[in-house]
Amino acid sequence: MASRILTEMTASVSELKRNPMGTVAAGEGSPVAILNRNEPAFYCVPAKAFEAMMERLEDFELNAIAEARRGQPVIKVTLDDL
Repeated sequence: MASRILTEMTASVSELKRNPMGTVAAGEGSPVAILNRNEPAFYCVPAKAFEAMMERLEDFELNAIAEARRGQPVIKVTLDDL
């Protein structure tokens, strides 16, 4: 069965077990696809890359909310009203 691998770097589960931090470092800040029997089992994502993905996802969600509210009447308030 063919699988699409969405990273430039791959490692086996055995390599990950043997040297977890070395496997993460090999990705040089990018995610590493962890393979089990030559099939991607999961992606090892460094903390900074994960944080950036979560920020981007939040931006997409906020943009979707803004788009959904487009055209609705605007209610002006002051900080004292809150």
